[in-house]
Amino acid sequence: MKHMDKGTVVRTVLLFIALFNQTLIMFGKPVLPVTEDQIHTLADALYSAGSVAFTIAASLIAWYKNNYVTSKGKMQKEVLQKKGLTK
Repeated sequence: MKHMDKGTVVRTVLLFIALFNQTLIMFGKPVLPVTEDQIHTLADALYSAGSVAFTIAASLIAWYKNNYVTSKGKMQKEVLQKKGLTK
């Protein structure tokens, strides 16, 4: 394990968990007793939460990238204004 990076170890552990889970499912022993209604409710909730998170992240990134909020951005704005390249 000394020569493996952290990502390889994580992927390997997750692979073994997935294989163990699949083996249990094949023999009719689900790890988590979940009904189909619970899965649909969870999927709807995750979709809504993911959609909100994506919208917030995209909005913040667009705002940050399109505005001069950093010190480097403020210097860029000053240079653009001096050269008459802004409105």
